[in-house]
Amino acid sequence: MPPKPPFTLNLRSYGLAADEHRHKHAQLVLPLAGRLLLDIGGRERLLGQGQAAFVETGMRHTQVSRERNQALILDLDADQVPPPLLERLAAQPYQSVAPAAWRLIDYMGLVLQGGPATTGQLQHWVPLLLDQLGQRAPRAVSRLGALLARVQAEPGAPWTAERMAQEVHLSASRLHALFRSELGSTPAAWLQQQRLERVRAWLVGTDRPIAELALAAGYADQNALTRAMRRATGSTPAAIRRAARDAA
Repeated sequence: MPPKPPFTLNLRSYGLAADEHRHKHAQLVLPLAGRLLLDIGGRERLLGQGQAAFVETGMRHTQVSRERNQALILDLDADQVPPPLLERLAAQPYQSVAPAAWRLIDYMGLVLQGGPATTGQLQHWVPLLLDQLGQRAPRAVSRLGALLARVQAEPGAPWTAERMAQEVHLSASRLHALFRSELGSTPAAWLQQQRLERVRAWLVGTDRPIAELALAAGYADQNALTRAMRRATGSTPAAIRRAARDAA
């Protein structure tokens, strides 16, 4: 049997009770849906998707929220964090998450919707996550920035690679090359990820029917959404909503 890793990873949701506390371990707070108001040693920030918060060992902190939310909480021994990253996180506990790190965080969250992570999964995920968080900030995606923002604002629109290419006045082949170099993905795969992320946020934060969410995210029907989510995560929209409610 492999040794128990020096970290734990859980899905949690928070309410209005501001219970100030400290830990004998360090902690990363990684929002998946909704927003959290954190106070870390007197430094307060409203945190949402694409952001991370680091709590040093022994640092007082609170997490509260007025909306439905869900976050990945990684508890770990500070000795497991590379010293340069530990120093940077301690100095700036609130960080934006680079695209590669966010894709990993999102994947971990989706997998955990179906049940606790295995020791093997944790031993692979956590070092990779820390490595991604330790990377330098990615260069600006200036050519794609406006396009990505528009697709994220309207994930249910009838997007295709050709339509995306037209939006930025590029050929489809050039758009694919930009997606590969800047995002490490294809337009179709990135679009699928955005749609599933949006659906998961809706599942956690609203009571809207799943069939309605499927159409709003650009899927033909609920069955198409369920197939896509099962292929990507091994879980279903109904199971994700049920797990979120059980955790609340």
